[in-house]
Amino acid sequence: MMSSKPTINYGLEGIYVDESSISKVDGQNGKLWYRGYSIEDLAERSNFEEVSYLLIYGKLPTQKEYDEFVKKLKERREIEPEIRNIIKKMAPVAHPMDVIRTATSMLVMYDNDPNNRATEATIDKVITLIAKVSTIAAATGRFRAKKSYIHPDNSLGHSENFLYMLTGKKPTKFESKLIDLMFILHAEHSTNASTFSVLVTASTLADVYAATTSGIGTLKGPLHGGADEAALSMMNAIGNPDNTEKYIEEALEGKQRIMGFGHRVYKTYDPRAKLVRSYLEESLTKEPSDEVRRLLQIALRAEKLMIDKLGSTKGIWPNIDFFAGPLYRVMGIEGQMFTPIFVASRMAGWGSHIVEYWHNNKLVRPLEYYSGSVDLKYTPIEAR
Repeated sequence: MMSSKPTINYGLEGIYVDESSISKVDGQNGKLWYRGYSIEDLAERSNFEEVSYLLIYGKLPTQKEYDEFVKKLKERREIEPEIRNIIKKMAPVAHPMDVIRTATSMLVMYDNDPNNRATEATIDKVITLIAKVSTIAAATGRFRAKKSYIHPDNSLGHSENFLYMLTGKKPTKFESKLIDLMFILHAEHSTNASTFSVLVTASTLADVYAATTSGIGTLKGPLHGGADEAALSMMNAIGNPDNTEKYIEEALEGKQRIMGFGHRVYKTYDPRAKLVRSYLEESLTKEPSDEVRRLLQIALRAEKLMIDKLGSTKGIWPNIDFFAGPLYRVMGIEGQMFTPIFVASRMAGWGSHIVEYWHNNKLVRPLEYYSGSVDLKYTPIEAR
């Protein structure tokens, strides 16, 4: 007698695969905490360096601990000439995520003991990755634009140094806050697709470079890390703000996905999107470009229409990807660099999860229900 088909949770939806104290996502009420601290408090009162320390060590640092952590990050920002050369060769012809994936995997060459999984050794590698992947991302953007590499400036904070290395201009105070905000908001988000990918690789006891490279590959997809670029592409396709409603209505009628709306966990307004939206509106007081003003008008009109149609009825609300593109454009960052920023930020979260998971490692090996035939008669090739 054949056994009955088990319940299959496609995409692992609703399945708990582990427990963690790193972050909590309350999708029903639109709340997010890192190590118990609300994302709103951290976005307004902290910075990326402190948030990274919090995620890795599980507590806010003392001034001495903070200073030592920042010092390590600054000392490790520079990337080796061989990595710069690879980036320079790849950047003009490859997608930035392909460049970053390759360059990040190369970092293992400069680790004398890459397979050391002791907690302090792992944390040390994670700090290196946070420092260097940001530089890799900035260098990718520079070489894509056929501009020269800019060395790190250790007088600048982590995220503003990234923006300086990318654009060649020292950020204003407002720009520094914007880029730091995006680094904080993208630093961690529980066991999403890329974090799960990182943990699957880490569970095999592969090194942290292999694990994070897995995460980069997963993050490249437009249903995950690439959604902000796709949302901006949609806004550019709309073009004129007066075309917004017509474009959205026709897309919905054709059952097309509206990028930047809906989330596997959030069934209400993404709290990160609220923060980005507020800073995007503030940017209007800074005499933004015509492009940014146009994008914001499109975004606000699309937001209203989508919420009216699908918010309360189907739980489809704006997520962080929807407003991220226009905010990046305030800083002059091109669309294909959005996901690399995601990578540079999420390195803190990925690393924290690796450190935590290795305290009680278990090889990830889910089951798959077989729905094919069995015991088929083999026919030799000459008789087929």
